[in-house]
Amino acid sequence: MENKNKTYESATKRLYEIIDLIESGNVTLDDVNLLINEAKELIEFCYTTLDKTKGKLFQIKESLGKLEEE
Repeated sequence: MENKNKTYESATKRLYEIIDLIESGNVTLDDVNLLINEAKELIEFCYTTLDKTKGKLFQIKESLGKLEEE
């Protein structure tokens, strides 16, 4: 999955696909290792995306608070 086309939603969808593949038992140990590495990257992407969104929400909240004080 390319970074420029990656969204939070597409990353979480792929994570669920990876979980299903691993749980199916129809993948080799080598494939499981590859899938785990991919999942790790996707989780990091999701965490970063959520953290950025959280920061933006706090900025908006602070801006709204300042507006109410004026």
